[in-house]
Amino acid sequence: MPEIKPGPFDVTAVRAVLFDMDGTLVDSDGAVERSWLAWASEYGVDGREAYEMAHGSPSIATVRKLLPHLDEAAMVVASARQLELQYDDLSDVHATPGAHELLLLLTTRGIGWAVVTSADTRLAKARLNAAGIVAPVLVTTDDIAAGKPDPEGYRRAAELLGVDPADCLVVEDAEVGLQAGRAAGAHTAALRGLDGDLRLETLADLAAALN
Repeated sequence: MPEIKPGPFDVTAVRAVLFDMDGTLVDSDGAVERSWLAWASEYGVDGREAYEMAHGSPSIATVRKLLPHLDEAAMVVASARQLELQYDDLSDVHATPGAHELLLLLTTRGIGWAVVTSADTRLAKARLNAAGIVAPVLVTTDDIAAGKPDPEGYRRAAELLGVDPADCLVVEDAEVGLQAGRAAGAHTAALRGLDGDLRLETLADLAAALN
């Protein structure tokens, strides 16, 4: 069952749920790890550090941190190469536990939902398709100027759904994403032992809280 912080927040009152993709709706851990290890080997940096640093953030933000000596043109090439390694690696990508059941519940209840991801549109659609998920609203790095922890993506998703961010619940498995959700003015639900208004083991916990 979810752990809910004491206070005025009532999860049953949310009007929209805004999901992160990787690690939240879609289990792509294996593919993400393989891509960063392969990329790091090509660029001569520590693969484990790259993978851990990348979690929840746009690829180019991680590339900037790992290769600060590159000029902008080389930075774009390095980031594009990292994404290229991910596009076709879908063999073990699938929906996370409870994802389909939760999305069905939201649809049945008339609660809007969206996916806000640090992936680009091509990668996001490929992974969501592999997981059997069709997002009514999808916000990717192609749609915004600043990625997580900037709140722009979550604010944009709320706007597209026609809901005030204060009436939204952001579901995340990365601290940078939770920071983005809080900065957008939304409530948060956290996976992987992180801290939010709700703490979830799986998405099935959120479905239980909404019932």
